[in-house]
Amino acid sequence: MNRIDFQKIAELRLRESRVLLAAGFPDGAYYLAGYAVECALKACISKRTREHDFPEKKLVNDSHTHDLGKLLQLAELKVELDLVIEADPAMRSNLETVQDWSETSRYQKKTDQDAIALLTAIEDQKGGLLPWIRLRW
Repeated sequence: MNRIDFQKIAELRLRESRVLLAAGFPDGAYYLAGYAVECALKACISKRTREHDFPEKKLVNDSHTHDLGKLLQLAELKVELDLVIEADPAMRSNLETVQDWSETSRYQKKTDQDAIALLTAIEDQKGGLLPWIRLRW
């Protein structure tokens, strides 16, 4: 997979999440919304790999995770995001909401409000995580 693949999958998971929520499936909507962020961060990590370079083994191994905080660090965006959230309380709140997601969410019961809160934290044009990541992927 390459950066463009991850970008496309991120957008697809977001659309699927909205469809699931509209159809009354907030559990699945919540679960897939988190994967949109994961794929977006993996697109950022992919951007760091130069064509024809053999990737560093540690980066490759560490990138095979669902931990959004770890992916943020591997994408080398953590310091920049910390500066942004220091100045923008909405971004801080949205990041906290997004970081509550994990791949184990598939086992958890989620309400419409949970899924809406996560989608808002991801998509919001003023402080949402995905618009900020898209500028960097």
